Amino acid sequence: MKPSALTWVAITTLILLTVVIFVAMDMPFGWVFYLTTLGQAVLVYTVYRVLTDDYTTHKTFDDFYDDHPIGKNK
Repeated sequence: MKPSALTWVAITTLILLTVVIFVAMDMPFGWVFYLTTLGQAVLVYTVYRVLTDDYTTHKTFDDFYDDHPIGKNK
């Protein structure tokens, strides 16, 4: 099973939040550095996956937001 683009967004978020927690806990520099480097690499890959994701929708800019539609009622 191939992880979806949204799964990669969640993984990236968890890695970068872990960096913040490690800094707040005053972890050794090596741990923070390597986790930051890993997080940046995963972030670049995540952006690539999100931009190349095969996602389609029938919504247009005329639909505005899902919670406050304007224009045509469908």
